[in-house]
Amino acid sequence: FLTILNFNFMKKIILFLVIALTSCEEVVNIPLETAKPKLVVDASIKWQKGTAGNEQLIKLSTTSNFYNNNIPKVSNAIVFITDENGMIYNFIEDVANAGDYWCYNFTPELILNYTLTIIYNGETFTANEKLMPCPNITNIEQNNNGGFTGEDIEVKYYFNDIVNEENYYLFRFQSSENAVPELDVLEDTFFQNNEMFAYYSNEKLKTGTNLDFTLYGISKNYYNYVNIILGIAGNNGGSPFTTPPATLRGNIINQTNFDNFALGYFNLSETDVRNYIVE
Repeated sequence: FLTILNFNFMKKIILFLVIALTSCEEVVNIPLETAKPKLVVDASIKWQKGTAGNEQLIKLSTTSNFYNNNIPKVSNAIVFITDENGMIYNFIEDVANAGDYWCYNFTPELILNYTLTIIYNGETFTANEKLMPCPNITNIEQNNNGGFTGEDIEVKYYFNDIVNEENYYLFRFQSSENAVPELDVLEDTFFQNNEMFAYYSNEKLKTGTNLDFTLYGISKNYYNYVNIILGIAGNNGGSPFTTPPATLRGNIINQTNFDNFALGYFNLSETDVRNYIVE
């Protein structure tokens, strides 16, 4: 008799758990206020060592409703970059890909000042930056006893800091095991004029994994901008449960209406790229 009672009691518990878990799967759309769309600028000019650097791309879009899976593209904008010598480089929209603006005759020059200009919806946006140099990647090492547990594969990329200068670097790691690249930044305050390295370790790394590593020379302002973004994303100790930060502004200024600022950053970097297959 007790066995039957216990069995019936267990059936009720299981039924309750099934109902509870099923109810948790219901999708709830919370009504959210939709702000006026803002211009979003993806303008990272990259000059890879050993290339002419003449082909450059700038992407324009706008912010949208939180539940909208499609990114609104910006068409019919006027986009150009002017260097400090007065040379103008026009970026023309790709007819087949709305929001993509290409330039095929860009001439990169290290430490030269460049000004981005975007004219959109009757407003003019501008940003200024220098094209920052980066060192050569000199060596790559693999350690199979890395990570917190001492059992993870770790890959280090070495380079020599640019001497007698205050330098800032951005690292981009792209693994064939992950669809989304990982980023990190570093300043040379404690490593000035010495050999430096960046390392990548991931539990998914295994023999045969293809790694693409890109080293960028960046400005101090861009370093600070990316560092804050990584902190918000959780890479530098950020948490999804912390107070939501204020909107992070880049260096793109609306000259027509200051309050209607654009999102994004205009950056110019020399880069060095290496590919490595995990052994």
